[in-house]
Amino acid sequence: FGWELVLTALFLFTIFSATKPGSPPGFAALAIGGYLFIAHLVGAPLGDSSLNPARSIGPALFERGSALGVLWVFVVAPLLGGLGGWLLYRLVHED
Repeated sequence: FGWELVLTALFLFTIFSATKPGSPPGFAALAIGGYLFIAHLVGAPLGDSSLNPARSIGPALFERGSALGVLWVFVVAPLLGGLGGWLLYRLVHED
């Protein structure tokens, strides 16, 4: 739960920072794509790294095991992480 929350918070912070007015053209794609690459490299060994509830809900609905039992982690953590990423952005980039 913790890693999913932290990785999602940093993902949203990266998105907000890379797309703010005044950012260099083309920088957002590099920053966001680069972060996703690193987040999945780091997050996969720690217990998966969805960072997106929709990406977790679909497979869980069709998997015949215990995926629905832990689905809440991959829905709640990204929602709270998204809120945390936005708050971190507001704290760091006081416009």
